[in-house]
Amino acid sequence: MRIVRLNETTNRDILKNLLKRSPDQYGEYEETVKEILSAVRKEGDQALLEYTRKFDCELIDRDNLRVTKEEFDEALEIFDPKLLEVMKRAADNIRSYHEKQLQNSWISTRADGTILGQKVTPIEKVGVYVPGGKAAYPSSTLMCIIPAQVAGVKRIVMTTPADSVGKVAKSTLAAASITGVTEIYKVGGAQAIGALAYGTETIPKVDKIVGPGNIFVALAKKAVFGHVSIDSIAGPSEILVIADETANPKYVAADLLSQAEHDEMASAILITTSHTLADRVNLEIDELLAGLSRRSIIRKSLDTYGYILIAENIDEACETANDIASEHLEILTQDPYEVMTKIRNAGAIFIGPYSSEPLGDYYAGPNHVLPTNGTAKFFSPLSVDAFIKKSSIISYSREALLSAADDIIHFAEAEGLTAHANSIKVRKEGDTGFRGNRRIVVSQRNIKL
Repeated sequence: MRIVRLNETTNRDILKNLLKRSPDQYGEYEETVKEILSAVRKEGDQALLEYTRKFDCELIDRDNLRVTKEEFDEALEIFDPKLLEVMKRAADNIRSYHEKQLQNSWISTRADGTILGQKVTPIEKVGVYVPGGKAAYPSSTLMCIIPAQVAGVKRIVMTTPADSVGKVAKSTLAAASITGVTEIYKVGGAQAIGALAYGTETIPKVDKIVGPGNIFVALAKKAVFGHVSIDSIAGPSEILVIADETANPKYVAADLLSQAEHDEMASAILITTSHTLADRVNLEIDELLAGLSRRSIIRKSLDTYGYILIAENIDEACETANDIASEHLEILTQDPYEVMTKIRNAGAIFIGPYSSEPLGDYYAGPNHVLPTNGTAKFFSPLSVDAFIKKSSIISYSREALLSAADDIIHFAEAEGLTAHANSIKVRKEGDTGFRGNRRIVVSQRNIKL
């Protein structure tokens, strides 16, 4: 990996290089994605099946588009029972963590008859996209479905590409079976996002789409946003490690490599205050790389988007980390919790030598669907919050409204909205014989939201 001394110029150049990985930089694919989405919207299953047979599997038709109970049973029958138990333990950790994110509805009352509150309601229908075909990601299945279930989503629809013989990866089906979700369709790519966003004869329209995918999936999610909600537009994976002279260079190297193996556009960055550590990490990377199965992918990733940055001090390292706003951030320093307090922008923060990034990918419980490409400056990890919506509750008695009426009228008239003002005036002027305006008596104990 290249070793670079941090300064204003190198920092700017690195950020510019990393931003090349954003889905926004791949406009040449947008027209193709728009054509696919338009066809699926107009032609439904016919277009969906044509694109599925073109890009994924020629054997898919209306009769086998949905995964059957027999396919679930077959997958579980031949699935590694030890791995199934591991996945169940991971699912328990994920569920336990996300249950702590649950929010409650609330109301607040005042003596004058004012009632204000917030009603928390789960989204009714959610689509979960899980990558498949050449590779299987049962961990993403768990990470996307479980928070939705914790939130109380009634219907979860999953799409994932089938392999060349029309089968969904047995590990993906095993993960889905752990959650209890059985409505799974064998479609991928932009056409799957179109089906979930617009609905077809077979696949229902959902209210929100979540889950990672390739550039076509990312651009399709971007295109349908507003018609439905989405979690985020994910880019390639990334890791940033802040380390000082106390860090174990083998640990640092192993963790950088763990993200670089995702694909050629993955980013792996070390920021350190130690020249010695920088050199030793480079040596460890060369040694470890020789034994890894995806070393050609890793090498290209490191050559293009890999950096070892030398910082003057930890404060400079943290400021650069905040500028980059990495998806995954590891802190391997003498006092990692002190360093953690200086971090403002990161998808997930891993503290200490025994909290490596794969712990978060698979097992610990926090979600691994994280903001990328600097969006950790304003986005958060996938959570229960992504699957709920909030409604404001407002109830005023006549007494409460009269005390505020002049203020509201003045405000409305200042904006030139006289009908708004009049809506208050007619109430201020009197009920003109109407007797249905009694004060609502309520306590927080007798309302169930």
